[in-house]
Amino acid sequence: MLKGYNKESFKVVFSMAWPAIVESFFVAFAGLVDSFMVSRMGAYAVAAVGLTTQPKFMGLAMFFAVNVSISALVARRFGERKRRDANSVFLTAAIFVIIASVTLSILFVACADPIIRLCGSSDATPEDIATHNAAVSYFRIIMGGMIFNCIQMAINSAQRGAGNTRITMRTNVTSNLVNIVLNYLLIEGHLGFPALGIVGAALATVLGTVVSSIMSIISISDTETFISLPYIMKEKVKASLKALGSLIKIGYGIFFEQILMRIGFMATAVMAARKGMDSMAAHQVGMNLMGLTFSFGDGLQAAAVALIGRSLGQGKPEMARDYGRTCRALGMIIAAVLITFYFFGARWLMSMFFEEDHIIETGVSIMRVIIFIVLFQITQVIYMGCLRGAGDTLYTAFAATMSVTVIRTLVSWLGGFVFDFGIVGIWLGVLADQISRFTFASIRYKMGKWVKIKI
Repeated sequence: MLKGYNKESFKVVFSMAWPAIVESFFVAFAGLVDSFMVSRMGAYAVAAVGLTTQPKFMGLAMFFAVNVSISALVARRFGERKRRDANSVFLTAAIFVIIASVTLSILFVACADPIIRLCGSSDATPEDIATHNAAVSYFRIIMGGMIFNCIQMAINSAQRGAGNTRITMRTNVTSNLVNIVLNYLLIEGHLGFPALGIVGAALATVLGTVVSSIMSIISISDTETFISLPYIMKEKVKASLKALGSLIKIGYGIFFEQILMRIGFMATAVMAARKGMDSMAAHQVGMNLMGLTFSFGDGLQAAAVALIGRSLGQGKPEMARDYGRTCRALGMIIAAVLITFYFFGARWLMSMFFEEDHIIETGVSIMRVIIFIVLFQITQVIYMGCLRGAGDTLYTAFAATMSVTVIRTLVSWLGGFVFDFGIVGIWLGVLADQISRFTFASIRYKMGKWVKIKI
């Protein structure tokens, strides 16, 4: 598998990727721990958290787009040795993020109840009412504290672009450890803390992001870092329309991509919710476990964005291609390990969350589909990251829209309702989405036009 690959490229990619993988893994792991700890309250609590997932990410879509823009632009300016321009990009983005996050936070908190109903919540039974009320409370707290999450994501994206993946790893790992500890203390009430249930889980998540945002700000307080607050103040770096234009040029495609993707994801979640609370609970755990597999691809994607942006900034397209191939090879190795683990550990994993045999069986069936998803997921995430890092964001937006919004939704509806395969039928739509994105990304990557894009 590794024959013909440059050993030096492997060293560089691994050195930059492993902190990003650990960081992304802990983010996904914290979500899994959230589901595990609230599952002690019953399947309704897991379903409640699941109802908030897609609207939360819909609210963060704009910031995901800004983050990719920051990382790609800082990486390109790093390669070009243009520190002032990189810091101007970061400052412009930071101002935008603060204003936008406050505005959206107020909007989502005020509209939490109808948003959760739109996501498939109902009041048909007392259990449904309890699920809805828990979801609304959780969502209001999460979105009320989103500014801290948005600030740390923006700073960490700039740090990744400059190659400082270890700093962002420390920030996010610490944040998620705080989240896990506070989950233990606040959900069921331990060591004298009140038992707040699902509200405690939400507070733990927000307080974790408060810690990470403080750590992120501290990380750019050093004069020696490429992105530096003291440098911005000393050199009187200002936000600029030019920097804003560059952010928009890369980010608008990603923004529409995120919005349309979230519509597709939300459609899948709504269909899962209509299969009943138990199916929704199994679906949510499946999504958390799939998130763990995504974290590996996401970490390699972060490394690819930084290394490809830097290489293209230095005028070395062949090096950029080499880094892309190397990231993919590492991703294939990781995928093989994960497939083996999920194949033999599916029942054990689901039994950690549920006691009811029928929910466990549903979860195991979902895991069987995830095994096939992993085959395509990690590689497509890496390829998409390579294309975004080069600035080929309109194509990635098209690919994601076709795959998630159209193909995933259509196949999920056919499998779940027309052919009546239940929740597994809905997950066949997720598999179709990953195969489609893999196909689109592979074709574009191998064409090689992305190395000629100027940003």
